[in-house]
Amino acid sequence: MPAGSILVADDDAAIRTVLNQALSRAGYEVRSTSNAATLWRWVSQGDGDLVITDVVMPDENAFELIPRIKKLRPELPIIVMSAQNTFMTAIRASERGAYEYLPKPFDLKELIGIVGRALSEPKDKPRAAAKVEDFDASMPLVGRSPAMQEIYRLLARLMQTDLTVMISGESGTGKELVARALHDFGKRRNGPFVAINMAAIPRDLIESELFGHEKGAFTGANSKSPGRFELAEGGTLFLDEIGDMPMEAQTRLLRVLQQGEYTTVGGRTPIKTDVRIIAATNKDLRILIQQGLFREDLFFRLNVVPLRLPPLRERTEDIPDLIRHFFVQAEREGLPPKHIDQPALDRLKRYPWPGNVRELENLARRLAALYPQETISLAVMENELAQPAIVQEAETVSNDGLSAAVERNLARYFSSFEDGLPPPGLYHRILREVEYPLLSAALAATRGNQIRAADLLGVNRNTLRKKIRDLDIQVIRTST
Repeated sequence: MPAGSILVADDDAAIRTVLNQALSRAGYEVRSTSNAATLWRWVSQGDGDLVITDVVMPDENAFELIPRIKKLRPELPIIVMSAQNTFMTAIRASERGAYEYLPKPFDLKELIGIVGRALSEPKDKPRAAAKVEDFDASMPLVGRSPAMQEIYRLLARLMQTDLTVMISGESGTGKELVARALHDFGKRRNGPFVAINMAAIPRDLIESELFGHEKGAFTGANSKSPGRFELAEGGTLFLDEIGDMPMEAQTRLLRVLQQGEYTTVGGRTPIKTDVRIIAATNKDLRILIQQGLFREDLFFRLNVVPLRLPPLRERTEDIPDLIRHFFVQAEREGLPPKHIDQPALDRLKRYPWPGNVRELENLARRLAALYPQETISLAVMENELAQPAIVQEAETVSNDGLSAAVERNLARYFSSFEDGLPPPGLYHRILREVEYPLLSAALAATRGNQIRAADLLGVNRNTLRKKIRDLDIQVIRTST
């Protein structure tokens, strides 16, 4: 007795054969076709318990066919296959009412498991399709690697829920982009998206920023001010760098998540709140919990759906799509069009990308702005990715001072180009190289005390915190 009848539609005969064999071995009755018209005829006749279809068919796109199928037979589960493998493909599949989206190539065991789950679910409660009418043609997320495919599939499942999501990943991996995608294509897209970075706000002001304050609540509170929860009402509140939230604010946030209400700083009347929470961190919160720096109960409240973004070094096959995407963005902003040749592209794939996608985006903008040639060559890329040879060996600063030592190293650097000149952008490259050791030295000298380090450097404390984040400087606080 067959476990169910499966209708397969794909214009690739080899894929149809593989699916027929795998599904038949699993005990299913299978019929396959190479066109959408035949699939529609079978569905119209009431045939099949489940449909597996490719997106691109010779006579009709599956995204146009699926709504008709769902209208005629809303209980019929549809699994969508695609070789396009983009974020928008996954979202469109979910929006049209597909049960699941599978990027090609896929694992046959995974497919059999999905088919089994789909056929075992109750048929009296069909899945509700999203109501997204129009999609922005610009891609919020870019990449076709297996790692990104898993992200797309998870996001597609989350779009029509209000589940709390915890996004983890290194700095520059695109955590806020994912949070915005969840909002922009989700059920709260008509509400506000409000972001707050815990690492960028002084600790004593975080509660006021989150929950608002009453006039006279503290020194300097000259008027009533709304908090981010109030501003995000009916929408999404993105809590970035949640690992930097002080313990007192963690306690108040936990109470909001448990009770669905909060009070302003200095206020007494509870305020009901209706926001979706998305949190993000580049730290291991479980280690912070062990160190007593993060509440375990808050972690479990926030970590309902964990989502890890891979660093760029784990998805180097996405670099060609990403660099082209950033070049297109730069061109739309008025910068000259750029292309990259294959040797330069291969060099990008070998680079470790400590700053992840953000570093690649900055590189693309720099290439578009500073280089006159339309095609970026390997020589240009080597110059950009190589460490500037400002200091080529360890050298003790002589009695004539730091300025003279820098001047000697710069003279040596310029002479290495013989009759030529260094590539454009030298000023910012040098500043970037000097800034990291300068800030690191100041933090080491003050034993990780950022207030003292900011004072030593003569910069604002928030400016120092931002630079620590942007440069990914590890701060270790030690006792004096």
